Amino acid sequence: MADVKPLIVQSDLSLLLDVHASEFEEARAALGAFAALEKSPEHLHTYRMSALSLWNASSAGLGSDQVEAVLERYTRYEVPKDVIFIVRDTMSRFGRLVLKSGEDDGTLLLTCVDAQTEREIGSSKRLAKWLEPVPGGFVIRLTDRGTVKRELLRLGWPVRDEAPLVPGDPLELKLLTARRSGGDFSLRPYQADALAAFIGGGLPGSGYGVVVLPCGAGKTIVAMAAMSAVGRKTLIVTTNVAAVHQWMDELADKTDLPSESMGEYTGAEKTVRPVTIATYQILTWRPDKESDFPHFELFRKEKWGLVIYDEVHLLPAPVFRVVAEIQAVRRLGLTATLVREDGREDDVFSLIGPKRYDVPWKDLERKGFIAEAYCREIRIPLPEHDHIRYTVAEPRDKHRLAAENPAKYEAVRELVENHPDEPIMVIGQFLDQLGRIAKELGAPLITGKTPNPERERIYSDFKHGIVRVIVVSKVANFAIDLPDASVAVQVSGSFGSRQEEAQRLGRILRPKARNSYFYSLVSRYTVEEEFAANRRKFLIEQGYRYHIEAWE
Repeated sequence: MADVKPLIVQSDLSLLLDVHASEFEEARAALGAFAALEKSPEHLHTYRMSALSLWNASSAGLGSDQVEAVLERYTRYEVPKDVIFIVRDTMSRFGRLVLKSGEDDGTLLLTCVDAQTEREIGSSKRLAKWLEPVPGGFVIRLTDRGTVKRELLRLGWPVRDEAPLVPGDPLELKLLTARRSGGDFSLRPYQADALAAFIGGGLPGSGYGVVVLPCGAGKTIVAMAAMSAVGRKTLIVTTNVAAVHQWMDELADKTDLPSESMGEYTGAEKTVRPVTIATYQILTWRPDKESDFPHFELFRKEKWGLVIYDEVHLLPAPVFRVVAEIQAVRRLGLTATLVREDGREDDVFSLIGPKRYDVPWKDLERKGFIAEAYCREIRIPLPEHDHIRYTVAEPRDKHRLAAENPAKYEAVRELVENHPDEPIMVIGQFLDQLGRIAKELGAPLITGKTPNPERERIYSDFKHGIVRVIVVSKVANFAIDLPDASVAVQVSGSFGSRQEEAQRLGRILRPKARNSYFYSLVSRYTVEEEFAANRRKFLIEQGYRYHIEAWE
């Protein structure tokens, strides 16, 4: 096997990579530049070249000849000619439309490299209301910048956006070399690489995009480094009030930013400062369905130089609208997975920017940057009485009956007893179920109704070992810093959400001396098995072994 090439290129644009071939590591590093990892089990990893992955590569400066060279360098068999044609044709579309400054401050010029492309774009009824034909291209209004980019992408035409970004008001912020909380501090190599990929040397087309890193790998630190490098007034948008406060804590601990320069913009407080942290919830609030979103003015009125979108894969649809309007501002998206269950990854690409940096989770695990995790799915039968109810239930009721299987209570107790010295989170979807578990374990319960001061006190007690077990609803899925958690027990979840599975595993991946364990309790012979299969797909794709066993 040592002399066998590692790559098999297939005509459907999938790429099979042999883990046991001698050049596996080199080939994997090369493929990551233009293909997305789909699966990474023990023997064969599957990548796929898509229009988005190839345009991501083009935006990073990679040409089709370089993609072809990688395929030819590592392929075991002849590369199908159709694949070469599709790669060339797809990548040739990037750069044929370029967005530049217009003749006045309120407009931009969309240029086309050839008359044929210009005719095709000009004849689109879908685009007509935004485009004004002029010699050399089309004039568009500055406020339509994102909308036009999104619509063109949907037509198969990615835009190279070279229009200048507004500078924004200046901001003095530096990363510390020693945390205020104690201990030396510096960027890890992959964090420095992520920062460099985002900043892009200040070249046209840089300063916007998405950084993909697993939970616990320090996405917040990459963002703070970007704030320091850009040196401009920054708006950070995140998922909930607890996450807002954790951003503030991180900035206070690892930067020289004074507390009076940080503002909180939430339902409880609305203070705008040089660094302002807001929630998606407050930005998408409106009095009724017919009204506009009043807090969108936070985006429009202030002279931001950088907007950071935390957990960008959760970006609410209304926020896409305002993002489309403020394309002249540098924007950084942070996420552990670009998977969106609504299929709007294209919108993230066109409005936030292309993926600038990604790294396989298992790579960081092998290097000790995140904890080694063991994933186990435990299938538990429904008691006979509940199985009868499940059998005759309406389809919409089956999920909840399976999720709230009463046999799970004993399983949770047993798992907690099996890890007597470990900090444990029990995570679920349904509040009645979680309330009973919390009562039986004598553990604190955190839900969406838990007041923020109480919620943060419980998190603090958990971090400091005052409580060993906490029970949390889906509010803990995102942007919650629980660095001491090493066991997660998932008792119920959303309908097969891969996002949720990735985020819940991420709760226990922060580096620590001990290994981590992720248990998912699933009712046997129910719809939960189907949903669980979809949820665990993400973990298997990342290379985690997912052991399944049945408990009687």
